[in-house]
Amino acid sequence: MVPRLKEKYDKELIPLLMDKLKLKNKHQVPRLEKIVINMGVGEATQNIKALDEAIEELTAITGQKPITTRSKIAISNFKLRENMPIGCKVTLRGARMYEFVDRFITLALPRVRDFNGVPRNSFDGRGNYTMGLKEQFIFPEIKFEKVQAILGMDISFVTSAKNNEDAFALLEALGMPFRKK
Repeated sequence: MVPRLKEKYDKELIPLLMDKLKLKNKHQVPRLEKIVINMGVGEATQNIKALDEAIEELTAITGQKPITTRSKIAISNFKLRENMPIGCKVTLRGARMYEFVDRFITLALPRVRDFNGVPRNSFDGRGNYTMGLKEQFIFPEIKFEKVQAILGMDISFVTSAKNNEDAFALLEALGMPFRKK
């Protein structure tokens, strides 16, 4: 079954973006390529169970098992050794990616306290957008009773756009609620 947002993108947003960006070919229209969700768990250096809980929560949010990220260097002030597990990340593509974006925009973002839109200045210059979340409670899949620690996450939207303006137009058409200027 085709995700709702993918179907909307194919039928409505491609012609809209072609007209808005003045493109001649539908293959030139920017599209989402992947979404990378990263959770850094600094507490994992002392308590490995914190990392297991983060993996469990990220699995519930994305529907895909995350990989464990490990430290590259040792930093004695943080009691960190080389190759220690310190976080987890998931890369979503295809149908799971569109399902996540749909749930994120329609269900999760409206649950953020005092929400007035996502920042406009988080583009990297190459058409990718990265934003941070302070807590995982905004996702309806997370049960409040089971959470031991509040964890934040970084969400990166990787697009095929060549510049920030095209990526902004794509994300805005998908329904991303950007802050008013």
